[in-house]
Amino acid sequence: MIRSPLMTVMTDAVMKASRSLKRDFGEVENLQVSRKGPGDFVSAADRKAEKILRESLEKARPGYGFVMEEQGVVVGTDTSHRWHIDPLDGTTNFLHGLPQFAISVGLERDGQIVAGVIYDPAKDELFIAEKGKGAYLNNRRIRVAGRDEMAEAVIACGLPHIGKGDHGLFMRECVSVMAHAGGMRRWGAASLDLAYVACGRFDAYWERGLNSWDMSAGILMVREAGGFVSDADGGPNPMATGSISCGNEYMHRELLKLLKKAKG
Repeated sequence: MIRSPLMTVMTDAVMKASRSLKRDFGEVENLQVSRKGPGDFVSAADRKAEKILRESLEKARPGYGFVMEEQGVVVGTDTSHRWHIDPLDGTTNFLHGLPQFAISVGLERDGQIVAGVIYDPAKDELFIAEKGKGAYLNNRRIRVAGRDEMAEAVIACGLPHIGKGDHGLFMRECVSVMAHAGGMRRWGAASLDLAYVACGRFDAYWERGLNSWDMSAGILMVREAGGFVSDADGGPNPMATGSISCGNEYMHRELLKLLKKAKG
């Protein structure tokens, strides 16, 4: 494991926030049958977890800035550092009682992501990475899968929903990838999709319409696990464009070819 002071700060904050989310997730099933539904409750759970993360990180690293899903951008006195925080990635899953959601925290230093933590409270899986120190799942070093046959690969993707994204483009991309991939999956939490590429569960992944907090930790996770990451069009900065494509060297290259073919 990585036992740096920075990783201790990040994991402590994430685990503290996770206790709140676990309690709230236990209430969701009861709320499903209520007339009002669990929407307001989950929004409150999201905000509460973000507050815990912010307070913990501010105490440990005063002056760092924040980019947050709920509270937006907070400029710190230390302009070299910014936390990118998603307190509940996979909100729709959480809302429906589906145990596929995570807390994601990435640290940006002078424009580069240098540390990331993704925690899945439902499965008690902690993914961590620090630049130059590798990536780990709980106490085990992780690597991207070594497959080099698209017909044997499982490819993850993001599925645009009502009012979001270019549905026509996604359908063309989906058809292009389906014709070559061994299987496709959409699990609804971008940070975990990236973590699963890093540990070899998925062979590759692409999605459009993301925010920095969705992917900051996961980008570093994949790279530290030996993978390749770009935006969905092959560009070098996914956080700037809001799209992502990743996998091992072969899968990343082949996936980009299929996505490019779909765009025409």
